[in-house]
Amino acid sequence: KSENMTTTQEEQPLIPYRSVQNYFATWESRAGYKLVLGGTRHYGYYKAGTRMPFPINPALRRMEDHVYNTLDLPKGSEVLDAGCGVGHVAMYFARKGLRVRGIDLVENHILWAERDIKAQGLDSQVSVRVGDYHHLDHISDTSLDGIFTMETFVHANDGRKVLNEFFRVLKPGGTLALYEYWHVSDQEIPSDVPKHILESAKRVNKYGAMPTGELLTKGVLRNWLKEQGFVDVEETDLSENIAPMSFFFYLLGYIPFLIISFFGLQQYFVNTEAGVQEYRGLERGLWGIRHACRGGSFPFLSLATGSGVWCWFHRGGPWLTEPTYLML
Repeated sequence: KSENMTTTQEEQPLIPYRSVQNYFATWESRAGYKLVLGGTRHYGYYKAGTRMPFPINPALRRMEDHVYNTLDLPKGSEVLDAGCGVGHVAMYFARKGLRVRGIDLVENHILWAERDIKAQGLDSQVSVRVGDYHHLDHISDTSLDGIFTMETFVHANDGRKVLNEFFRVLKPGGTLALYEYWHVSDQEIPSDVPKHILESAKRVNKYGAMPTGELLTKGVLRNWLKEQGFVDVEETDLSENIAPMSFFFYLLGYIPFLIISFFGLQQYFVNTEAGVQEYRGLERGLWGIRHACRGGSFPFLSLATGSGVWCWFHRGGPWLTEPTYLML
């Protein structure tokens, strides 16, 4: 972080609150996240070459372990779960020894998280509150050891401001891990890609309340991070590691997708459309997941055309991790 870098706080909320709340309030989102993903909101991680997505829960835990290992922080470290949902990952990390502060825009998510945190006796290790990661005024400068997001940064209206806030509250050498979507630019899309796949991507970003997701073409997040002072970016393609779950979503949503498409109801079934079309995009090489590792630890830079992003890096001596998936 440069000495003359400053952070400003703006008064207006910078997340489309109502849009995000409406998205998570739909019966499709509530039922899907609860019944299919056990209340979590992220992809599972599979060994490369795996074809079958089952069982689902161990894959979800492996992805959470992936984030935990990426943070690479000693027990007792304090981290921010920026977009904690109902607190599944926050509590999982707390049981591994971290102290976790969670924020989320949806009040019901926080109420459910508080209930479960208390029931599991984790009150002393996990705290949650309704919050917007554009405005972390309640967190002091250089006070956190780590920050992570799992498919929540895409909901930001001003991604640069969010990263500026993350940089402000991280300690020198602190770690940031972002697991988010990104997509190929219009210029990179092959001419034979069906128009309906491209239209689906725009609808998913719009009705899934992901304005930053629409901006995250290849290289954008890396540039934003460097603007804020994060450096030493290395990437590894993890597309194969989420492919089994992507295929599962495709199979699960295929028949419903045909029905909602026939009646023009895609905007009301965002997850169904995303599940089907994203797998089609994966098959065409339009998206993938990339993972960036600690600077100097791995001598490779593997870029995949893809649409999702995980980032992790250190403040001051930053490391960036940038896996990627695209919601098509």
